[in-house]
Amino acid sequence: MADKDTVYSAGNERRIPIFSLFKDARLVFKSDNLGREILSIALPSAMALTADPIASLVDTAFIGQIGPVELAAVGVAIALFNQISRIAIFPLVSVTTSFVAEEDTLSGACPQVEKNEWLEASPIIDAEMKELIPLEKDTGGNVQKSDLIGIDFNIVKFEHKKRHISSASSALLIGGIVGIIQAMFLISAAKPLLNFMGVTSDSLMLNHAHNYLTLRSLGAPAVLLSLTMQGIFRGFKDTKTPLYATLVGDVTNVALDPLFIFVFRFGVSGAAVAHVISQYLISLMLLWSLMEKVDLIPPSIKHLQFHRFLKNGFLLFVRVIAVTFCVTLAAALAARKGPTSMAAFQVCLQIWLAVSLLADGLAVAGQAILAGAFANKDYEKAEATASRVLQLGLVLGLALAFILGTGLHFGAKLFTKDVNVIHLIRIGIPFVAATQPLNALAFVFDGINFGASDFAYSAISLVVVAIVSIICLLVLSSVGGFTGIWIALSIYMGLRAIVGLLRIGTGSGPWKLIRS
Repeated sequence: MADKDTVYSAGNERRIPIFSLFKDARLVFKSDNLGREILSIALPSAMALTADPIASLVDTAFIGQIGPVELAAVGVAIALFNQISRIAIFPLVSVTTSFVAEEDTLSGACPQVEKNEWLEASPIIDAEMKELIPLEKDTGGNVQKSDLIGIDFNIVKFEHKKRHISSASSALLIGGIVGIIQAMFLISAAKPLLNFMGVTSDSLMLNHAHNYLTLRSLGAPAVLLSLTMQGIFRGFKDTKTPLYATLVGDVTNVALDPLFIFVFRFGVSGAAVAHVISQYLISLMLLWSLMEKVDLIPPSIKHLQFHRFLKNGFLLFVRVIAVTFCVTLAAALAARKGPTSMAAFQVCLQIWLAVSLLADGLAVAGQAILAGAFANKDYEKAEATASRVLQLGLVLGLALAFILGTGLHFGAKLFTKDVNVIHLIRIGIPFVAATQPLNALAFVFDGINFGASDFAYSAISLVVVAIVSIICLLVLSSVGGFTGIWIALSIYMGLRAIVGLLRIGTGSGPWKLIRS
């Protein structure tokens, strides 16, 4: 529990749930205990989450210098790889963060020690052991105290053991298996998947897209394992370790890009190889750090929580299928309109996702803190945390909208020199900027609902949102072309924010506990 200066509620009265979102809004920037806890988790998490899309933006900028066809081809391949990876890993990472946070909170997050550790501080036993030690005498018959120096009378010492977090072991095993399956699937089905995305056999994009996708798929096991381990560290409320590993990996990626693309003349294949190397480097660094904290080998198979993971993971799997299909369909519709449209859509989409993930840092903080609060039945802290991260998310979204709206018009030329592509990018910029408040709220609502383990509502509501959004995409893209696609995506993010607001605002589901 935080100090009184945190002020979780003005008195003990319970408000109408919708008003709890605005509770203590004057404290939104206050550096109290809750604010510092949120910031310590959210800031490193946001930086880590944003680092990879920024590295992808650098990839996009380098590839854009080769030509618009290559840029469009890589755009399709990246969209396909990212969406399939999201389907595979998002359910696992989300439930892992909640489960690890709950398990770590309930166990007290204390390192284990030997059962007889009390012997360490026992003066009686210490004295008895000294009695048993023969003391040498000097020539005058006096005991030489110096002979006692260096003798260790302690039999049992504190032994700080690694934590046993069974949910962490379960998540890693599942993540490794799913990563291998994903790599095999993408490599074997690359061409049919690209055809679905609108890259047909007679398309100039096919060879470039196929080469990039198959090479990058070799890194799928590393991607899934690294993201799974990030979910584990988030559950421990440690987002700095993933940040350091991600920064090292992404800097390596950026450094290798020009070497492989231009010096070795590997083209788009070089960009894929650089990305794969960086992902395996991130995984190895995270695994090394995790092995120092957690005993990853469970005492027995029965300690693994496969049933719990599969039950809640399936709900989020349904959810992420719905979410992914919307974004993938939007990319496919853009690709069907030609390389110019796809190249512009790729740039706008990467910027849209990269800056939106800043809000996901707040979502991670909300999820980790709320999971622990609900596990401790500390509903006042749960309410205060939900209110604070939502308020911070809205402020962040408004700030991003202003920055992107004023700055992107001048930055379009960084990604391509093609006049037609730049023209379409500038058409998409207003939508990228204007949707940032909606994106921020949608991501934060997801995080706090996951923290409350409200996985069923999250799945069902997003399926409904996806159905409506898919209809909008099909209709508006045929009527409005490139602009219609972005109007539909704006509707999609607006609906995501609305369904999150409805759950918490009406005080239903696990949020009934806040009202009681």
